Amino acid sequence: MEIRALAVAVGTAAALLSITSFAPQIAKIWREKDASSVSLRTYVVTVTGFCCWIAYGVLIQAWPVIASNLACLLMSGAVLILKRRFDRDDR
Repeated sequence: MEIRALAVAVGTAAALLSITSFAPQIAKIWREKDASSVSLRTYVVTVTGFCCWIAYGVLIQAWPVIASNLACLLMSGAVLILKRRFDRDDR
């Protein structure tokens, strides 16, 4: 396998794993209707990081970086929305 094809395969795997890593947390919050165990600070930092990666991708015109980090931003943003909706500590 040539290095370019290997890089694409590794990058694709990394993007898919990063994006889907948020699914179990989202499913758990939704199923239990409880987000009190989710760290708000962690997800705020995570969302901020994805915004920075998107800006970086735009600056270097790397559309795979933009697309994968946008998907991660949406997933981690969903956790923040669910945190706000189902956080028992706020009630």
